[in-house]
Amino acid sequence: QVQLVESGGGLVQAGGSLRLSCVGSGRTFSNDVMGWFRQASGKERDFVGGISSSSRITYYADSVKGRFTISRDNAKNTLYLQMNSLKPEDTAVYYCAADQSTNWAIVRAPHEYDYWGRGTQVTVSS
Repeated sequence: QVQLVESGGGLVQAGGSLRLSCVGSGRTFSNDVMGWFRQASGKERDFVGGISSSSRITYYADSVKGRFTISRDNAKNTLYLQMNSLKPEDTAVYYCAADQSTNWAIVRAPHEYDYWGRGTQVTVSS
């Protein structure tokens, strides 16, 4: 069974940091583009950022650029999201996803991604 499982979410004060992890199992994701998305209550799922299979290419939404960093460890089949300088508007459920169709082209559209985790809640208090 192919799975992506996120962890590391929680409650943090504005200005704080969190590090999310996403562990894959059932297949290797080392050849896939990986992405992070988030969905606030009552809103659509939005692209946060993505990373190529080699980690050479990263791409971020403007709203998180300079504050969030995506990395991956292919040996561990694990994706990370380091979130710094968190704001209340970052509050959402965060999802990781894998796009098996490419190893370098990062796309923003959720429907392009083939595998999804169940998400982890991040709440930023003011």
